[in-house]
Amino acid sequence: MLLGLILSAMKDHETWAERAERMDWRELIAVVLLSVTTILTAWAGFQSSKWGGEMSIAFSKASTARIQAVQADGVANRRINVQVGLFTSWLQAASSSDQRLMDFLSARFPEPLATSFTAWQATQPLTDPNAPASPFEMPEYRVPEAEEAQALSDKADGLFASALEYNQRGDNYTLLAVGFATVLFFAAISGRMKGRRYQWAILIFGLLLFSAAAAVLIYLPKDF
Repeated sequence: MLLGLILSAMKDHETWAERAERMDWRELIAVVLLSVTTILTAWAGFQSSKWGGEMSIAFSKASTARIQAVQADGVANRRINVQVGLFTSWLQAASSSDQRLMDFLSARFPEPLATSFTAWQATQPLTDPNAPASPFEMPEYRVPEAEEAQALSDKADGLFASALEYNQRGDNYTLLAVGFATVLFFAAISGRMKGRRYQWAILIFGLLLFSAAAAVLIYLPKDF
């Protein structure tokens, strides 16, 4: 009888040891999951903040480029208006056959009107109906400020598009941080469930959610 009690106690002892060992595995997995997820949650928050900063910088640069484009466009319009006025005066002189005034005005045409006017005259506009209607339609007529305004406008558009992209990246990292926070919740609550089956079920669900979030993290662009 004594031997039977000893064997029974040893059997019970082994059973409890096995249970303790299984419990240790679950707790170990939960602790590792909590540790790694905490780090990745902080990393996702850091990346969200970084992309938010990149977005602000890009928006600021886009605004500056847009202002510069407007300024350059204003200068270009003033130059074009002056040159259109001079050419209109030349046309009026030409219609009155006032060669002296025509020569006076054409000699004082500023660039790029002077160059395009010479090229326009070579097309025989007064006799050729297919010739360009004015020097402003010639390829030689290129106002630097207008080209600069267009380049700055394109730059502003590109920076604005980049800012929107950076904003989306920041939002993605914010959602990822929420996902990792959910993993933390499931990993923490798994140890408070009464049944081991429920503990493992919740922990496994947390592991699956962690795997999905980690896979997304790998492919998201990063700002160091």
